[in-house]
Amino acid sequence: MGKVHVLDHPLIQHKLSLIRDKETGSKEFRELVEELALLMAYEVTRDLPLKEVEIETPVAKAKARVISGKKLGIVPILRAGLGMVDGMLKLIPAAKVGHIGLYRDPETLEPVEYYCKLPYDVEEREIIIIDPMLATGGSASAAISFIKQKGVKNIKLMCLIAAPEGIARVEKDHSDVDIFAAAVDECLNEHGYIVPGLGDAGDRLFGTK
Repeated sequence: MGKVHVLDHPLIQHKLSLIRDKETGSKEFRELVEELALLMAYEVTRDLPLKEVEIETPVAKAKARVISGKKLGIVPILRAGLGMVDGMLKLIPAAKVGHIGLYRDPETLEPVEYYCKLPYDVEEREIIIIDPMLATGGSASAAISFIKQKGVKNIKLMCLIAAPEGIARVEKDHSDVDIFAAAVDECLNEHGYIVPGLGDAGDRLFGTK
């Protein structure tokens, strides 16, 4: 059963407050999102398995522990998810990166995949889907479904801010997926924006409107 993990580390909460501020410009916003992704990746990867190896320090031989070869994949949901990739790669540089692009059909309002490029061995990897905002949950749920169709069994979802509505949608559609967020906000407004949220993450990352 998937769980919701709210990462309340002081550094995460401090940086989250800065990206919420409407006065924070695109340059600082991008830097903060990257830093938040790095800090959150530390927590999201907490359960990676370890194995014991023997090494030699400058003083003596010693037993040490290293990650036991578990393959990781990072899949940002375009476009806002791109802002989180570099921060994660600083911490886990061996991870492979896929991309998934979705748009909402204006008639059915359902997410439609327009781009999907994943690592060739994706079914062997633990996949972390990243998107700054989990609002309605439609895009996240669709992305998880598309990745499951590729044979992936182990998926986590990581976002900066989640709405209760988005969490409920993902839990309903994918009860096996853990959700990691820096904050769970109050609700969605009539335009589908998270309240209080931080506005449109993609526009603030890339300076568009």
